[in-house]
Amino acid sequence: MPAKTADASTAPRRLLRSTGAGLAGFLAVVVLSLGTDQLLHSLDVYPPWGQPMHEPVLNLLALAYRCVYGVLGSYLAARFAPRNPMRHALALGVVGTVLSLAGAIATIPMDLGPAWYPIALVVTALPCAWLGGVVQRR
Repeated sequence: MPAKTADASTAPRRLLRSTGAGLAGFLAVVVLSLGTDQLLHSLDVYPPWGQPMHEPVLNLLALAYRCVYGVLGSYLAARFAPRNPMRHALALGVVGTVLSLAGAIATIPMDLGPAWYPIALVVTALPCAWLGGVVQRR
């Protein structure tokens, strides 16, 4: 009977650590992405906030660093996961896919840039998350 009590007492702690791992990965992606965006806006690489950005090279740049940050965030989620690191990395990828899809649905009609950019964010979220999980394994 004591073994069941020990398992029951560690389950909430694991849930808390699991949630913390996912939150750490998510916050890393958001903070790094928005920080890089702000830096590039302040350096006049990107147009001012609220202005459309139709230059393909600038959108490729944004996609590239968002992919790198997605891999890093998923790596962190997997690294800090109490169990099943790949599951944590992929869960973060699912969250990224859902949020990117919502963003694509909201922004494509606004003509803030080429439609392929938000679509690419949706398509790359899970592969980047998977790669973050793979990197954590090694």
